[in-house]
Amino acid sequence: MMRNSVATITGACLVTAFVTVTASAVPADITPDFNELRALIQTNLPGVTGADIERKATEGLLQGFRGKVQLVESNDTIAATTNLITRSAVFDGGIAYLRVDRVDNHLSVALKQSCSALSMTNKAINGLVLDLRFADGNNYAAAAAAADLFMPYKRDLLDWGQGMVQSVAKTNAVLWPIVALVNGETTGASEALAALLRESNNALILGGRTIGAAMTTKEFTLANGQQVRLATGPIKLGNGANFPATGLEPDIAVTVSPAEEKMYWNDPFGATVVTNMTSGITNRSTRRARTNEADLVRARKEGVELDDQFVRQRETEPEVPVIRDPALGRAVDLLKGLAVVRRER
Repeated sequence: MMRNSVATITGACLVTAFVTVTASAVPADITPDFNELRALIQTNLPGVTGADIERKATEGLLQGFRGKVQLVESNDTIAATTNLITRSAVFDGGIAYLRVDRVDNHLSVALKQSCSALSMTNKAINGLVLDLRFADGNNYAAAAAAADLFMPYKRDLLDWGQGMVQSVAKTNAVLWPIVALVNGETTGASEALAALLRESNNALILGGRTIGAAMTTKEFTLANGQQVRLATGPIKLGNGANFPATGLEPDIAVTVSPAEEKMYWNDPFGATVVTNMTSGITNRSTRRARTNEADLVRARKEGVELDDQFVRQRETEPEVPVIRDPALGRAVDLLKGLAVVRRER
C-alpha cells in the first residue's frame, strides 16, 4: 500500500486529497470513478463537506478547460479594456518589445500608439517582439483589427461566425519583421492574433503550443443566475482552414518549464537573487576592469607599475544586462540576425 495525492477526477476535475491506493500496476490513463472517489473523500477525510468537494470539482473543471469554459464576471467588459499593453522596451540592436495582456477593444489603437512611440526613440527599429504569452481574450474583432495594422494589402483575415473580415489596403502599415511569443497559457483571441500575424508572411511564432481555445463562444445561464461562456465551434482563418482545436504550433519551439517561464516572463534578465535591502547588495554584477590603452598611457605618465591594484582604481562599468528569458532572447537574436542579412542585401 502507498499514499498518493490524487488530483484528477473525470479527466478535468481537480479534487486534491490524500487517499490510499494499491501499489498494483494501473494504466496511467485510467481515472477513478468520480462518485466513488467523492464518497470516499467525504466519508473519510476529516473536515471535508459535500460543498467543499463541489467547489473543488468546479474549480477543476474551469482549470482543466481553461480558455474554453469560463464564468462571466460582472466587470468583465470593464476589465477587458484596461491595461492591454503592459510593457514596452527597445532592446539592443533596435528590437522593439511589446507585451499584450489581453486582446480586446482598443488594442489596435494601443498597438499603433506604442509602435509610433517606439519609432520616435533614438534607435532605428529593426523588428518587433510581440509577447502574447499568458495573454487571453475573446474579442476576435479586436484580433483582426490588431493584425490589420501590420498588413498593407487587402486580404481575408478571420471569420468567427459573423462572416469573413478583411484587412484594409493602406500605405502606413507597420512593416517591421515580427516574432510573436506564445505558450500554453496563450488563449482565445490572443491565439487568433498570433495566427493572423503568421499568415501575413511577415511574422514567425516562437515558444510553446497554445491552448487551442480560439473558438466561437456562447453564453449560458446557470440555475443560480451565473453566466458561463462556452466554446462551441472553431473560428476560420483567412486561408479557409479552421483554427486547430489542439492549439497553435509555433514555427520555432522553445521548451521551458512553467515555473521558469513565469519567472523569466516577470524578469527577462533573470535577477533571481533577492536584493539584500539592509546592505544594498544585489545580484547585479559589475564588469571586471580590463587594461586598455588609456591605462598604459596613464601608468607611464605617473611612473608607476601597471598592476592589478592600479587597474582596480578606475571605475568599473555596470554589466550590460543580458536577456536570460530563453524565448525572448531567441526572438531578439533572430530579429537582430535578420536585420544584418537585410543590410547586407
